[in-house]
Amino acid sequence: MAQNATIYKIELSVSDMDRHYYEVHKLTVAKHPSETDERLMVRIVAFALNAHEHLEMTKGLSTDDEPDIWQKSLSGELDVWVALGLPSEKVVRQSCGKAGKVVVYSYGGRTAEMWWDKIKNSTTRFDNLQVINFSETDTGALAKLASRAMKLQVNIQDGDVMVSVDDSVVYVTPVKWKGGDQN
Repeated sequence: MAQNATIYKIELSVSDMDRHYYEVHKLTVAKHPSETDERLMVRIVAFALNAHEHLEMTKGLSTDDEPDIWQKSLSGELDVWVALGLPSEKVVRQSCGKAGKVVVYSYGGRTAEMWWDKIKNSTTRFDNLQVINFSETDTGALAKLASRAMKLQVNIQDGDVMVSVDDSVVYVTPVKWKGGDQN
């Protein structure tokens, strides 16, 4: 019998000084049985970094043709496509054709570096693509914050991210491998 997703209730308070975005999002997030706490927390930080009133979590791991997070316009076009991990070159190419802005948040240390070395030359033509990497140290610390009911405060200033839950604080420094000047 297949395992069910675990439901996480998250109150996400975003203070993004770089974009002048200040809002609280109440999220119900389904954690796929194969998803790690690390990936779940990367997904939440990626949501915070792109926070917008129309931004939504998708079915994610359980659906191949959807990103982890997206933002659609009122007329249904894909404005923002957010993918996590190390998507194939084909998936990157297809998503760049489907959405106005594509952001890939990679993580995994040396594995992520090898992935980027392999596909970076084939991504030069995509002006709508951003690739941002999180270090293993940062994502490992984020994973320790995960719990089924969380009140997260995410502060973003000068590209740096501070994530706090209760008395625990994790500083995340996203490294831009491609793009990043567009909003």
